[in-house]
Order: sequence, then C-alpha cells, then structure tokens
Amino acid sequence: VKGELSNVKYHVSGHIYFTVKDDGAALNGVMFASEAYTLDFRLTDGMKVEITGGIGVYEKAGSYQIYAKRIKKEGRGELYERYLKLKDELEEMGMFAEEYKQPIPKFVKTVGIVTAETGAVIRDIVNVSTRRNPYVQLILRPSAVQGEYAPAEIISAIEYLDKKNVDVIIVGRGGGSIEDLMAFNDEGVARAIFECKTPIISAVGHETDFTIADFVADLRAPTPSAAAELAVFDIEEFMNVISDRTKHLDSLIESSIHRSKAYVSDSMNRLSRYDPGAVLNSKKMFLAEARITLDEKINTKLERIRQYVQKDARAAIDRMIDNSLSISKNRLSKIAGRMEGVSPLNRLKGGYSWVSDENGKNISSVKKIKKDDSINITVTDGFIKATVDEVNYAGKK
Repeated sequence: VKGELSNVKYHVSGHIYFTVKDDGAALNGVMFASEAYTLDFRLTDGMKVEITGGIGVYEKAGSYQIYAKRIKKEGRGELYERYLKLKDELEEMGMFAEEYKQPIPKFVKTVGIVTAETGAVIRDIVNVSTRRNPYVQLILRPSAVQGEYAPAEIISAIEYLDKKNVDVIIVGRGGGSIEDLMAFNDEGVARAIFECKTPIISAVGHETDFTIADFVADLRAPTPSAAAELAVFDIEEFMNVISDRTKHLDSLIESSIHRSKAYVSDSMNRLSRYDPGAVLNSKKMFLAEARITLDEKINTKLERIRQYVQKDARAAIDRMIDNSLSISKNRLSKIAGRMEGVSPLNRLKGGYSWVSDENGKNISSVKKIKKDDSINITVTDGFIKATVDEVNYAGKK
C-alpha cells in the first residue's frame, strides 16, 4: 500500500499506530514492536511510504486495518510539504519572533475561548478553569476546528473576542491527523493570531502535535487542559500567597514599628540631655550638691580652725593677754605715779580742801556762788556741808 502517513503514534510498548491515505481513501495501520525494530528511520506525519503487510479486521472497532511487516520511505506528503513551506515563509517574515510575543497576564478576570461548542476540549477547559478559579469569566466563541469553513470561523472568533477586551484567548482543539489540524496551519489564521492585540494561547492537538498556530501564538500549551492551567491562576494558591505575604508584611511592619519606637525613645533620651528645663534642673542639682559639698568643706575648715583656736591659739591668746595686761599694768603704774604727784587727795592730805556746789561741780571762783547757797567741802577724811553767809571778791567784802 502506498500513501501518506498521518496521526503517527509511538506506543510505550514499542508498537507504532498510524493512518495511511491518499486523495481517495484512508486506512488505519499498526506495526508491532517485533517488526518496528527493523526500521532505520522514524515515522512522521506527512511522510510518503510504501507498506508491505496484511489486511485484517480490527473487531473492536469493526474496521479494516493493515498490519505492516515492512515500511519503505518514499518521501514527504503533499500536506506536510505545504505545511513546511508556509512555516518557512512565516518564520522568514518574523511572525514567530520572540519580540512580538505578548506576555500572558498573571491574574486574568476574563478568558475568551475559540473551539468547538461541544466535545472534550471545552469541557476540559471549563473544568480546569472553574477548579482553579470559579470567579474567572469564560466567554466561548464557537467555531469549527476542521473542514473547509474552519479557518474563516476561527479568524472571525479571534477578531470578535479581541474586540470584547478579554484578558487572554485560548485557541484550541483535540488531536488528529495532519489533515484534521490543517485549519490551524492556515496562513489567514496565523495572521489573525499575529495581529490580535489580546494575548493568545494555542492549544492544538496533543503534546507531540505542532501547528503553525503554535508558532505564531504568544504561548503554546501542549493540551487544552494545560492551556487553562496557564491562563487561569489558582485562587487558593493565590490566597495562600496573599496570606503569607500579609503575615510577612505584618512582621515587617511590627519590626519597623519596634525599631521606630526604639529610635524615638533613644532620640528622646538624647534630646532630653539638651532640654533647657532638664539642663537647668541638672545645673540646679549640681549647684545644690556643690553647695552641700562646700558647706561641708567650710564646716570642716571652721571645725579645724575652732579646734586650733581652742587648743593651740588659746594659749597664744592667753600669752598675748598676759603680755598686754603686763604692759598695761606698767603703763598704768607709771601714769598712777605721775597722777599721784598731781592728785587732789595728796593736796587734801597737805591741808587743802575741795569745794563744790550741790551738784558736785567744783567752785573755782566766788562768782559761781552767792549768799545762802549750799556748798560741799571735801577734806581728807570726809566732806562738810555748809551754807554761804557772805561772798567776798578778791580783797573786797
């Protein structure tokens, strides 16, 4: 059987499953591991081959298939050639360049979806999205994903969602043969993805399937479910992160407040040393303490002086007093001797008397008395009180 391979699958058991087709028909086939090890090349979609084997009925599916014994490579298939040619042209134009890739928003609120209205793809996207974040809005713009009219519907859906200002668009479908995926190898679809202002995630086919849409899109997901994982953030994980960061922020704020309080307290302590009132109080306390200290020193000094005066100086003072008294006695004795010579008492002893009036004033002249005045006459052993009978002036009666 000669034809073009598509939907090539290598099973973990070593068996190879595929479809071989031409313009008029398609036939499923399998090459078991016991024969597959003889191949010296790897089967790929679009490869033209010549298969030798036997035809049998696969009862489970109720279909004919070829059980390959030998496979010879004839060349690449027409569809694959067209795919590679367009891929090279668009790549040369720069449509795959990283600088044109838009980042996928981290926290989206609205997701646009371009895929078939029914089937596993939309179910998988909805299930994964609602599980991760039930608050995200999903907007489906249904489109055919294979067939003659699929490219036009995909382009229309992308343009519609781009105008709806959604946060991200998922364009996807399930796996299939190369002809099943040809709508996503269309140049018009590639240009619509490239010109879209909204970031686009391509999720076409299975993990091993690559289409031109995958290369043009801002991000490729291996499956539609993976696209939902990439587009929709996990709200529970997000809340846990928020909680952890809130706790961390609270800790930072508390630490900052603690440091600020310590800084303020330290600043106030340092400032208090320069506060005029505090400085004045400090000076007052210093002066009070200095006064107490000074008083104590003065009292101590006075006590020492007092003790000196009481013990040592008293003897000196006594000596000075004695010397002074001795000198005074000598002087007094000399003065007394001189006074003795002129003393009225000595005169009285010689027969003289001292005459005074009633007030004790000396009568030195007859002019100071008159007749009948009382006078006192002092003699050596007493005095005589007398009355003046007659006053005679010198030589006259």
